[in-house]
Amino acid sequence: MPRTIKGTITIEGVELTVTNPDKLLWPEAGVTKAIYLQKLAAIAPFLLTYTRNRLLTTIRYPHGAGGEFFYQKNAPEPIPEFVRTEIHEGIRYIVMDGLPELLWLGNLAALEFHPSLHAVGSHLPCEWMIDLDPSLEEEPRIMQAALIVGETLTSLGLRSVPKTSGATGIQIIVPIRQGVTFDELRDIGHFVGKYVTQKHPDLFTLERLKKDRGDRIYFDYLQHYGGKTLAAPYTPRAKPGGTVSTPLTWDEVRSNVSVKDYHLMNIVERLQQVGDLIASVEPQPVELITQHLKKK
Repeated sequence: MPRTIKGTITIEGVELTVTNPDKLLWPEAGVTKAIYLQKLAAIAPFLLTYTRNRLLTTIRYPHGAGGEFFYQKNAPEPIPEFVRTEIHEGIRYIVMDGLPELLWLGNLAALEFHPSLHAVGSHLPCEWMIDLDPSLEEEPRIMQAALIVGETLTSLGLRSVPKTSGATGIQIIVPIRQGVTFDELRDIGHFVGKYVTQKHPDLFTLERLKKDRGDRIYFDYLQHYGGKTLAAPYTPRAKPGGTVSTPLTWDEVRSNVSVKDYHLMNIVERLQQVGDLIASVEPQPVELITQHLKKK
C-alpha cells in the first residue's frame, strides 16, 4: 500500500489537513496539490465573490485531471464544523463562503466549482449569462462569435463582460439588479439568439441537439436558469494545462486571444494587473428590454 503523506496548514484560525501534497493534479502542467492549493489561496478573493451564499456543485478528480471524476452536489461526510451547508430540494449543498472551505475542497481534489445561478433562499438570478458552446473541439471563430453577441448587447444599451469557460466556449456576463427573473432573461436571450442566428446562420445555432448543430456555435440561453449551473468566474477547469475560467476585455476578444491563454500558472499575475473585470461593470438596465418585449 502506498504511504499517505499528510501535513497541516492553519487558515483563518482553522487547521486543515493536507494529504499527498506532491500528488500531480494536472500532470502535463506539473501542478501538484501543494501548488494547486497555493493558487487557490491567491485567486480566492476573486473566485469566492461568485460562490459566496450560493449552492455549490464541484467536480472531483481523485486521481487528477484526465482521470475518473464525479459531480458532487451532496456534501461529503464527515463535514468539518466550519463548512456551511444548506438543504435545497433534498440535497445538502456546500456553501463556499470562505478560504478554509475552498482549500478543504481543494485538498479533496475538487478541481472545478460550479455555483448555483441564484443565492441561497432566492429564486432570482444573481447575473445574466449567455453560454456560447462550440460544436468543434477547436473553434477558431469563438472570439468572433463572442464579439458579435457583445456588440448586439451594446446596441441594446447593455454592457457585458466576456469570459472564457476554461474549456472550449465563452460566456457573456451581464450584471443585473436584483428583481429580474430567470424567465425574463430567457426571453431576452431568445430575442438576442434569434437575431444573431438570423444574421449569421453559418456561425450560430439555437439547436439544442448536438447532432443537429453541424459545426455551428450553440447560442445557449436556456442553461441560465434556476437549478442549473455554469462554471464560476475564476474557477480552474480539469482540462489540459490547468486552464481557468477568465474574464476578458473586449479588446482581448478583438485580438482573438485563445481560451487556453489563461491558466493556473499565470492567472494570479493577470488578476494583480487587471483585477475583477466583472465587478467593474455596474448593473445593466435589462428591465427596459423586458418591458419592450412584453409590449410586442
